Amino acid sequence: MPWYPDFVSAVELARTQTRAEGQTDPVGQYFSALNTGDARALERVWPGEVVIYDPRAGEVRGHKRLRQFVRTNKEFMAERHARAETVASTVVGGRAVVEFLLHVTHDGQELSWPVAVVAESPDDRSVVFRTYCSQWPVDGRRHLRPPILEPGHTHPGDVVGRYQAAFGTGDTDAIVSTFEPEGYFQGPFGPKYTRRGAGELRSFFSDCFSAGGGIDLQYCAITDDGTRSALEYNCVRWGSHDLPPQAGMAVHERGPDGLLAAVRSYDDVEAPFERSGSEGPR
Repeated sequence: MPWYPDFVSAVELARTQTRAEGQTDPVGQYFSALNTGDARALERVWPGEVVIYDPRAGEVRGHKRLRQFVRTNKEFMAERHARAETVASTVVGGRAVVEFLLHVTHDGQELSWPVAVVAESPDDRSVVFRTYCSQWPVDGRRHLRPPILEPGHTHPGDVVGRYQAAFGTGDTDAIVSTFEPEGYFQGPFGPKYTRRGAGELRSFFSDCFSAGGGIDLQYCAITDDGTRSALEYNCVRWGSHDLPPQAGMAVHERGPDGLLAAVRSYDDVEAPFERSGSEGPR
């Protein structure tokens, strides 16, 4: 059967092309699997290992747990009539960061729930997904999120570095000066709690820093395409209060003048003191 090797080669070529197409949009493949409850597409695109770090399920590793997680998540999304709106994508090398607003129904009300997913491929057969968000919008509680990544040796530069330096020292004037006049900060509770403009930002950060200083982050990974800089971190201290290390991410979006047009944060860190507002730290 002289045609058999050609047939096998054609099948392998089709399989390779399917994998290559899927790898161009890893987060899209991930959300498709969560919406359909079918993990097979993920396993076809990444036949090696698929690892998920999820705020609710923790670490998901292995095909059996992957399939169970995907099925359970479909039920979770369906119960809340969830639909995703893409906010921004930041892709550098083998790492992609996609920010979403998940519009969900909770207690009869529609909420906009900020969620960010990082997809990173250690090789062309494996992928790791790290999801960052607060669970407060859907269950009214903060959940301590253990670290996912170890602290790294990288540090943000330019306006992002100035923002983070002021954030760490608790310098309200310095941090407000890093924003454009109409720049905004959106915390993990969604657009309803956005702070825009110098006056709202000053009030918000003054409140954040009223516990004896700034907020100390361990920098773990930075994904920076020149417009947006996504910083994955562990939060370890708030003012004079030490905290158990907790995972989170902030995306800093630069405007055309080099200042910050936006900072959007994704974590579940709870203030260790009574605050004047209901918003989270970042």
